[in-house]
Amino acid sequence: MRVSVNNSSRISSLKPPCTSRFTPRRTPPGGTRAALHDPGSIPYLIETTLGFGRVTRYEQQGGSGWASFFICETSSGNKLFVKTSARDASMFDGEAAGLTALGHSGHLVIPAVHFSGSTPEGCADGNSVIIMDFLNFGARGDDGELGKRLAQTHLSTPCSENARNGRFGFELNNTCGDTPQVNDWCDDWVDFFVENRLRRQLRLAGDTLLSGLGEAVIEKIHLWFTPFDASNPIKPSVLHGDLWSGNIGTVAGQPAVFDPAVYYGHNEAEFGMEWCAGFSGNFYDSYFSVFPKTEKYFAQRRQLYRLYHYLNHYNLFGGGYKNTCVTIMKGLIDGE
Repeated sequence: MRVSVNNSSRISSLKPPCTSRFTPRRTPPGGTRAALHDPGSIPYLIETTLGFGRVTRYEQQGGSGWASFFICETSSGNKLFVKTSARDASMFDGEAAGLTALGHSGHLVIPAVHFSGSTPEGCADGNSVIIMDFLNFGARGDDGELGKRLAQTHLSTPCSENARNGRFGFELNNTCGDTPQVNDWCDDWVDFFVENRLRRQLRLAGDTLLSGLGEAVIEKIHLWFTPFDASNPIKPSVLHGDLWSGNIGTVAGQPAVFDPAVYYGHNEAEFGMEWCAGFSGNFYDSYFSVFPKTEKYFAQRRQLYRLYHYLNHYNLFGGGYKNTCVTIMKGLIDGE
């Protein structure tokens, strides 16, 4: 989760470049080649690779269970948000690629990523780093506007050639919370969801009751997707993948989302975290006015997509989430 800092900030373009590679710029525009910080430090990395001039301020601003957060200001006027971790670079690489893909349509405010990868040798701040534009996130705004912008994002042309060709998945594996999320490309949405979402969570749980109920749900799953055919196909939408209230805000009054678990999938799967996202009726009215709802079996698919996230929460936190998973699966098995 990103911290909010009460300073004026540079608002990035709503449409970052459609790439998951971040190419260092060697000549600072209007800046200097001279690095003032010690080799091996993150400020040195910024000064020598990003082209933003000297680092004039670099301060820690909190952190999470696995990452530390920093605010960086530079002589060129660029303000950056930096996360470092003791883990390898794969988690930040997935986040970087996801932010870039999510921001490609330009409908939501997404921070542009400038660097993701390993820290310099000898770095005291960890083994990996991601550097992006600092955005001053404000409180959540108009839910109707968020619903409209999210629907426009889901309808936009995918950044990925695989997704444009109708495939589901993502260029990189990433994480949902702290759980590895496998995104191997698949030509069929239901197959993707069963193998890369439900069965992986069930295997992680290692629970006989959940596995048995899960397989019974999977036996019925194709019924709930019969409304989709050649005349009404499921097309890959770029999904945030972990859209709850803690990952939603505004920048200069415009809807913004962050900390994603991005992949290309069925647009309805975006609502899987609605139980802790607080989406209002205005949100859904606005969303479905732009991206019309397929009514038949919508309620069953809604529960199915919630199930993935409840299973993930059980695997992460244990406790009562198991009972919720059991209730959802029994309801799906006993219903139509």
